[in-house]
Amino acid sequence: MTAPDLARGARRARSPWRRALALLGAVLVVAWVLVAVLAPLLAPQGPLDQLSPKLLPPSAEHFFGTDELGRDVFSRVLYGARVSLPLAFALVALATVLGSAVGTVAGYFGGWVDGALMRLADLVFAFPGIILAMAVAAALGPQLRNAVLAVVVVSWPSYARLVRGLVLSARDAEYVTASRLLGSSALRTMLVDLRPNIAGPVLVMAALDVGNAVLLLSGLSFLGLGAQPPTAEWGAMVAAGAENFDRWWVGLFPGLAILTVVLAFNFVGDTLRDALDPRTARAIRE
Repeated sequence: MTAPDLARGARRARSPWRRALALLGAVLVVAWVLVAVLAPLLAPQGPLDQLSPKLLPPSAEHFFGTDELGRDVFSRVLYGARVSLPLAFALVALATVLGSAVGTVAGYFGGWVDGALMRLADLVFAFPGIILAMAVAAALGPQLRNAVLAVVVVSWPSYARLVRGLVLSARDAEYVTASRLLGSSALRTMLVDLRPNIAGPVLVMAALDVGNAVLLLSGLSFLGLGAQPPTAEWGAMVAAGAENFDRWWVGLFPGLAILTVVLAFNFVGDTLRDALDPRTARAIRE
């Protein structure tokens, strides 16, 4: 075996994706995605079926017990993944696109455009995220769609700030100047020249934000501002568990679902950061 082959093998062995937490996060993410896709096949009952006695403890027949209406908690947790995960991905995608567009325009043009857009972002940052999301969701009405919009409202400024900083550091680079001299429009420069250089950090933030999005959506549903009965949504299920506190299984298992999803995406996001950041990757190799 040649020296280059040995070097490549050593780099693979020290890859961030070979760490235990990275593997655990990836396995959990894949598992929950499969659960969301295959929930109708995996669930023993429908999420709204009231076929059993109320508030049965976990057993061989009902793995997670039953809730206050006789619905199978295990089935509702599985179907809850079909609600929480797609909405979390959708709102993170919306926040990423909106925030990246605002940050790119602000950083590229500068001047009063930059000042106006960043003051708007500062206005959102002036309020605690969950408080502002609650206010927006309450103003729009207690619906899951409105909860998603509320989380997008509080999420996009983080992407705008990140992308603005990246664009400011890259807009005077030689390749950007050369593109301008060759007659490229501002839109083409932003999409073709600047976008590849900001994609990595934005991807890392998006991966980390999926877990936060699940947490915020569940929090709004817990407060009655998101999913409404009888929707099988994890936050609403935890709220039902709080009303039946002596029946621990009603709220425990959807709470564990939220916990595992948040941890999984945090682990994956941290690993993406280590893999895409040259300085961090170099520190790991050393």
